[in-house]
Amino acid sequence: MKLPLLLALLFGAVSALHLRSETSYFESLLGAKTLPEDEEMPEQEVEELEAEEEGGSGSEDASKEDGAVESISVPDVVDKNLPCPKEEDTVQLMGVPGRQTCRRYLLVRSPQRFNQAQLTCQRCYRGNLVSIHSFNLNSQIHLSVRGLNQGQVWIGGRIIGSGRCRRFWWVDGSHWNFAFWAAGQPSVRGGRCVALCTRGGHWRRAPCHRRLPFVCSY
Repeated sequence: MKLPLLLALLFGAVSALHLRSETSYFESLLGAKTLPEDEEMPEQEVEELEAEEEGGSGSEDASKEDGAVESISVPDVVDKNLPCPKEEDTVQLMGVPGRQTCRRYLLVRSPQRFNQAQLTCQRCYRGNLVSIHSFNLNSQIHLSVRGLNQGQVWIGGRIIGSGRCRRFWWVDGSHWNFAFWAAGQPSVRGGRCVALCTRGGHWRRAPCHRRLPFVCSY
């Protein structure tokens, strides 16, 4: 009786040992292929992911900033904080002889771009760049500015459109009913703003970003 019992116990011990070895082997295989649920991503992978995200957002912001800089670098950008001209830089012009008018005309000798000149007339003198509606007024302005060293002065004429759609208008909104263009003007090509020549008093197209003295009417 003792021998069969001893054999049975020995067989059971061998079976249990074999089962435990198979289970350990299976667990080792499973652990090699899967990660615990609470295990974190390796630091190197996290840093690479953050670098990719920062790089993407950075390039987008950079493109927006480039666009903003490009829009700001337009030649006709107006500096609204520019101080008003000094009194010694201005000359009060005489009105048209023999004509009663409440309008006054002021020559500003400090050169400015067209848009800035118009803003100066509005902000400093509550007026506009001068609009000219007669030969007499044009002659009077010419006589007042012909002593300047500059060859041209801004008046309030603007040009819009091209070809058959080209139109002329005054910045004060008045009707375009008079012109005194120089020979060959207004040419097909040229600036979009109108300047009066200090020699002869004729008008020419000029680039609006050019800095010229100007005449305000108020």
